[in-house]
Amino acid sequence: MKIIIKNIKELLLAGEESVKKVSGKEMAKLSTIKDAFVFIDNGIIADYGKMTSLNNSKYYNDISGKNVKSIDASDKMVMPAFCDSHTHIVYDGSREIEYIDKIKGLSYEEIAKRGGGILNSAKRMQLADEAELVEQAIERLDEIKMLGTGAVEIKSGYGLTTESEMKMLKVIKKLKEFTPLTIKSTFLGAHAVPAEYKKNQSEYVRIIIEEMIPKVAEENLADYIDVFCDRGFFSEKETEMILEAGQKYGLQPKIHANELDFSGGIQAGVKYNALSVDHLEFTGKDEIDVLLNSETMPTLLPGAAFFLEMEYPPARKMIDAGLPVALASDYNPGSSPSGNMQLVTSLGCVKMKMLPEEVLNAATINGAYAMGLSNELGTIKKNKKANLIITKKIPTYAFIPYSYGSNNVDTMIINGNIQ
Repeated sequence: MKIIIKNIKELLLAGEESVKKVSGKEMAKLSTIKDAFVFIDNGIIADYGKMTSLNNSKYYNDISGKNVKSIDASDKMVMPAFCDSHTHIVYDGSREIEYIDKIKGLSYEEIAKRGGGILNSAKRMQLADEAELVEQAIERLDEIKMLGTGAVEIKSGYGLTTESEMKMLKVIKKLKEFTPLTIKSTFLGAHAVPAEYKKNQSEYVRIIIEEMIPKVAEENLADYIDVFCDRGFFSEKETEMILEAGQKYGLQPKIHANELDFSGGIQAGVKYNALSVDHLEFTGKDEIDVLLNSETMPTLLPGAAFFLEMEYPPARKMIDAGLPVALASDYNPGSSPSGNMQLVTSLGCVKMKMLPEEVLNAATINGAYAMGLSNELGTIKKNKKANLIITKKIPTYAFIPYSYGSNNVDTMIINGNIQ
C-alpha cells in the first residue's frame, strides 16, 4: 500500500540523523518539520519533508499515481507511534476487588501478603484457557493501538510455574499472528514467589534457573529476561543468579527495580548490561551515577505510581543529571490497569515535571531503545517502519500531554496500513 500524507501542520521527531536514544538536555529538543508531507511505500517511510519540496521528491511520479491513498492532514500533527516498553497485557480477568481494598486503605504489599496481587493473577492464569487468554489480550492490544501505541513489550510472570509461564509466552507468540503491532516478549518467571515456596524461596529460584529458562530458550519464546528485584520479592543476589543464567541462553536482562525501596536492582541491571531498568521510584545519586556510566535505559512507569499512590520516580533529577528516560504504561490488572500512553505523557508532565518535548521523546525513541527497536521505530526517518499517529486537529504538540484523558489520535498507520 502506498500512502501520501499531505499538508501536515507539524511532523514530529523527524530528522536525517540516526539517533538511538536522547539523553539529558537533548530530551528537551524535538526535531520537527512544519507544513510537511510523508510518503509511505510497502510498509516503510520512503520520503518526507516540507510540502514545498514535494515536487522534487524522487518518488513524485509514484506519489502522483492512481494507486496512492492520499490523506490531507491540514491542522493535524504526524508523529511516530508510541513504543510501550513495559506491559503485562496477557492476564485473565480484572482485579477491581483489590482496587476497592486499596481504597479502604490496604497497601500494595498488604494485598500481596494475603494472596492478592500477582499471586491472585497467577492462580487464575494456571486455570485459564490459552485461547481465551489470546482473545482477551487481542482486545487490549486493539484498545492501545487506537490510543497511539505501535509497539509493545509483553512480559510473562503471572504463571509462576513452568507450565503456566510457558503458556503465557506461547500466548504472546500467538498474538504476533493476530495483531499488526510490533511485539517483544519477556520472560518474567521471577515476578513473585509462589505461596508454596515462601519458606523456601531458594528452591523457586532454582526452578527458574534449571527448569524454566532452559525450556523458554529451547522453544525460543522470549527476547528478554526480567526479575522483580525489590523488597519482599527477589534479592540483588538472587537477581544476579537469574540474570546470569538467562544470559547463558542469550536472554538480555530487563529489570523491575527500586519500586518499593533501594533494592540494588539498578546496580544489578547495569552490571549485567540490562537493556532497561524499570519503575525506579527509589533512585538516588548512587543509582544515577551508575546509570550514567551505562547503556541501560531508565524506564519510568508513572501509571503505577499514580494508581498505587506512591512517590513518583525523580525524572527531573535524572534528566538534569544527563540521563535518558523512557516512559511506559505498565499495563497490568493490579497496579496500572491502563495502556493509554497519552495519559502516561500527561502524568510525566504533571507529576514528574517533564516538558512536553521530554515526554514525547521518552514515549517514542527512548521507548524504542528500551525494546531494542530504535533502528526500526521511534522517529520519522527514511526506511523505518511506518508506524505513525495522525492526530486530530490540535494547536500544538504540547496539547497531547496537556489534554489528559482525551484521545488525540485521529488515524493510526501500522506497518504502512491504515487501521
